[in-house]
Amino acid sequence: MAHPVHQKTTEGMERTLEHLKRELSTMRTGRASIALLDNVKVDYYGTMTPLKQVGTLSTPEPRLITIQPWDVKLIKEIEKALAASNLGVTPSNDGKTIRVPLPPLTEERRKELIKICKKHGEDTKVHIRTVRREANEELKKLQKDGKMSEDDLRRAEAEIQKLTDQYIEKVDHVLKKKEEEILEV
Repeated sequence: MAHPVHQKTTEGMERTLEHLKRELSTMRTGRASIALLDNVKVDYYGTMTPLKQVGTLSTPEPRLITIQPWDVKLIKEIEKALAASNLGVTPSNDGKTIRVPLPPLTEERRKELIKICKKHGEDTKVHIRTVRREANEELKKLQKDGKMSEDDLRRAEAEIQKLTDQYIEKVDHVLKKKEEEILEV
C-alpha cells in the first residue's frame, strides 16, 4: 500500500530505530569507539560544546582513544568533561594529546550494560507501538470522514501491524548484535 499514512508510519518507525542505533553506539563495549564520546560536552570559553568539535578524536589501538585538542588550553577542560561523563575512564595527557585508555570490562559491568541496552530496546518498542497507534487513529479518522471504506481500513490496519512486527524484529536484531558485542572478550 502506498498510502500517505503508511509512508509516514514507516518514516516514524525508521527514525525510532535509527535513534536506538545511535544510543547503543555511545555505549561502551570491549573495544574503543569514538562514538563513546558523542555525549561528552566541554566548556569551550563558556559554551558547552561537543568534544568532537574541539579536537581530533582517533582510536590508534583497540583499547585507546586519543584526543588532540585544536587549542591546547582546553586540555584541562576536556579532562574535566571526561571525568564528569561517568564513562569510568581515566584520561592522561602529554601536554598536546589526551590519551583515554579503556580498561577491560568486568563481568558485572557487562551485565549492567546489557540491562541498559534492553531498557533502550523496550523504550524503542514502546515508541514504535505509539507510532502504530497514531497511524491507526489517523486511518480510523479517514474512514469516519468517508475517505476510506471499512475493508480498506482493515487492510491498512493489517499492513501497519505487519510493519510494526517487522520493526520490532529489527529492534531485537540490533539488541542481539549489541549484546554479542558487549559479551565479546
